[in-house]
Amino acid sequence: MNLDLKSVEFFIRVAAQGAIGKAGAEFGYSATAASQRIQNLEQALGAKLLNRTTRSVSLTRDGELFLNHAKKIIADVEDAFTDLQGAGKIIKGELRVTASASFGRRYIAPFIGEFLKQHPEVSIQLELSDSMFDIVRHGFDLALRIGVLEPSTLLAKKIADSPRLLVASKDYVKKYGMPEVAEDLVSHNCLLLGDMRLWQLRNEAGKLSEIKISGNFSTNYGEAITEAALSGTGIALKSKWDVLDYLKSGELIEVLPKHKLEPEWGIWAVRPPGKLMSARVRIFIDYIEAKLALALR
Repeated sequence: MNLDLKSVEFFIRVAAQGAIGKAGAEFGYSATAASQRIQNLEQALGAKLLNRTTRSVSLTRDGELFLNHAKKIIADVEDAFTDLQGAGKIIKGELRVTASASFGRRYIAPFIGEFLKQHPEVSIQLELSDSMFDIVRHGFDLALRIGVLEPSTLLAKKIADSPRLLVASKDYVKKYGMPEVAEDLVSHNCLLLGDMRLWQLRNEAGKLSEIKISGNFSTNYGEAITEAALSGTGIALKSKWDVLDYLKSGELIEVLPKHKLEPEWGIWAVRPPGKLMSARVRIFIDYIEAKLALALR
């Protein structure tokens, strides 16, 4: 039996997309070539992997079984690829990375210099923007994204948790009091980011409260929310990484610390589909993951 690794990788994307043609477009295959890839794989395995209709495909029982093996095959090959490239070899080449402006400026850019000293034959282009780039169309090797990822064809690895919390200045709490339960937020001045008017909090007992908030300040810019909280204007919902320094200094204090904001967020390393991870991408992801583990404590 001869397995074409590219066809295995393509099958994984077809399973994720639920459509051969859509997955084929990612790989640059014509409709005919995409279908032939799957047929050749099925012939090599001696099993039918997909149930086909005119609009979509679904996995057969054999397809579901093979999908688990296929993912492991690709992961093992990526590991071997990285190990062989890294074993006694110098990684080199350009690495194009994008991240949100605030996070990238504070938690990615400061670590770039050390990485380049360790890997002088690598060059990095870092694009910091709050716009959500199509990383495939814009040719990025990697995007660092924060939040809850929407279903997509992109490949993602969570490299850190990104808990969110409620914060206020000591002056605000002294003047207006500290909320004791989630429902108390209704009577407080809450700082409004964009069109977010509903905060979801889960208490220690597991009860989820959905609180409709209101306040006298709204903005589309996260750093303006932080400044307003520091000035004592109201209570803000922030990612912990964004206010960590102010929490450590005492300029901001956590509100309702025994509650968790939902949904839970993560920090993700996201890369394009349809190709094996290069050694420089893998090593950079591992490097940033290690740095964040220290920086976000």
